[in-house]
Amino acid sequence: MISTGDVRRLLDAGPDAVLVVLEGQTEVLNPAALDTDAYRGALQVVTRAELIQQAGSDELSERELAEQAAALDTAVSELGG
Repeated sequence: MISTGDVRRLLDAGPDAVLVVLEGQTEVLNPAALDTDAYRGALQVVTRAELIQQAGSDELSERELAEQAAALDTAVSELGG
């Protein structure tokens, strides 16, 4: 579900961006969008700041992107997202 492209989009987004899953689809959003009807019930996976903290950098190799994507995908799967 969560791909390297999703992780890359989150890193390329604004400083407050958040990766969410809604109805099986991933989105990178501004946190204010979570309060709208369109995204009500979305599962917040990780913020850009959290991802950078976990990864130790905002510039990741393809391998590091894949590792982060796999870890996030596992976390979402365990939550039933």
